[in-house]
Amino acid sequence: MTNEYPQALTIAGSDSDGSAGMQADLHTFFARQVYGTSVITACVAGNSYGIHASVAMPSDFIDQEFADLATDYHIRAAKTGMLADSTLIKTVVKNYQAADFGPLVVDPVIMTKHGNQLLEESAFTTLRQELLPLATVLTPNFYEVQKIAEMSIHSDQDMMVAAKKMQKMGAKNIVAKGSHNQTNQTTVRDYILLETGEDFWLSEPYHPTDRVNGTGDSLSACITAELAKGTPMKRAIEIAKQFVNTAIGQPIEVGHKFGPINHWAAQKRNF
Repeated sequence: MTNEYPQALTIAGSDSDGSAGMQADLHTFFARQVYGTSVITACVAGNSYGIHASVAMPSDFIDQEFADLATDYHIRAAKTGMLADSTLIKTVVKNYQAADFGPLVVDPVIMTKHGNQLLEESAFTTLRQELLPLATVLTPNFYEVQKIAEMSIHSDQDMMVAAKKMQKMGAKNIVAKGSHNQTNQTTVRDYILLETGEDFWLSEPYHPTDRVNGTGDSLSACITAELAKGTPMKRAIEIAKQFVNTAIGQPIEVGHKFGPINHWAAQKRNF
């Protein structure tokens, strides 16, 4: 029957080189056998060397995207990517609250994996106050954990405290990603705090490569896809961690500099 097939939504920007943003999300949905829909919030012109231009979508256009999807599709889970300013965040929050798109996975996209801030403070405040409380799952990277929780992370105990602080802000399940910039690092460890109170660490091998574009997007997209299929939360997060690590570990040579992860390799693995 129409709309029986699992469907998921990415609310994100379009990345013209296909390595991150909406494109990485849709690659992931496809690899996990979920039909992907999208609300485009911005368009970025760039390649493996860098980003060279960007344009945000008007709020009324975003409103229309949400409305059209809500009247036709049975979206069972949704995720957000980079939302560039306060107006855009407020537009997304308003439309998500009005729709029935299932659990929401929030990839906060506040800081780069190297610690550079992407959002202005006003937009960060809006994200933390208005979007974060809607998150069924929050997936901050190491630097975003510190920014959101307003504390430095120097130990496992620090990470656990930070996750609890973020949960108190309204996010139900926390995937706090560990650092991957340490000298001689061999593993990457993420701390998971579930709504039930259960917590655990997930560890996968560290792969020294510059083919890591779209890693965070794909992790949050994989969780979204699994939730759309009805996979239990803990298992959805475990699959996502394994999926992304597999995609990083078997890089593809596309572009001349910083490249994408390999969704094809991850698709072939039976999780």
